[in-house]
Amino acid sequence: MTTATAPAGPVRTIGVARLLRSELRWIFRRPRTIVVLALLAVMPVIIGIGLAVVGGPTGRGGGEDGANGGGETLLAAAVGNALVLPIAALGIGMGLLLPLVAAMAGADAIAGEASHGTLRGWLVAPVSRGRLLAVKTLGVGVVTLVAVTLMAVSGVITGLVLNGPDAVFTLSGTSLGFGGVVGKIALSVLWVTLQMWGVGAVALAISTCTEHPMLVVVSVLGGMIVFSMLRLLDALDWLHPFLLNESFIALGDVLRDPVPASGLVEGAVRAGCYLVIGLSLAYARLITKDG
Repeated sequence: MTTATAPAGPVRTIGVARLLRSELRWIFRRPRTIVVLALLAVMPVIIGIGLAVVGGPTGRGGGEDGANGGGETLLAAAVGNALVLPIAALGIGMGLLLPLVAAMAGADAIAGEASHGTLRGWLVAPVSRGRLLAVKTLGVGVVTLVAVTLMAVSGVITGLVLNGPDAVFTLSGTSLGFGGVVGKIALSVLWVTLQMWGVGAVALAISTCTEHPMLVVVSVLGGMIVFSMLRLLDALDWLHPFLLNESFIALGDVLRDPVPASGLVEGAVRAGCYLVIGLSLAYARLITKDG
């Protein structure tokens, strides 16, 4: 007499929305995430108070500010202008602090979990490698967007408090209403976020190749410093179009009226290429990872 066995039920998959909620709770509960976000929020306040006291940078050197998104040039225009201050803060943050946020998020996403042994649970769970990478990518994207938005909002509030609502005008000399100010700030936030998504994608690609998150952070920040140095060498001008930070200085174009789109579009396309290449390398490595 044979006993019939019940057929095995279908494997229950976990939805991306549920995984993303869990990932975001984990990200925003990390003390270092809170500390870095707080630092970014305070940075425009410090810049605004410093400009109000000192009156702006001296402008010595006169060179291109490509390493920090034209931040020093924008600082000179931020004195008494509530619109320029948040964008100047973003330009300075693009030099180091915002890439640090993207690098930290990318490092914790894969390498951090691998170092703590929690990545194996993801790999043996009913979650495909592509879905895992999608959740980690969305987590990095969200924390980066939050960081950029927080810095911009803090800069807007600081600029209005220090300079008043009437000190809102573009570098072309035209004044803006509330809608125009919101539009330019939103454009700046989206453009800077896209640049940092490119940095985060590179961090994710490196993160899939190591179990040491600090190595990811050091590699990304070191790469940004090397890129900034390469931009200063005229003999390597053929290499400049391939450097992610080549268009960082185009952020200042947002403050012109009308906005010249060529530099912003070129920077967006370049960041998009880094995003696609970085995620492709991360996926290629992740599907061969044995845990």
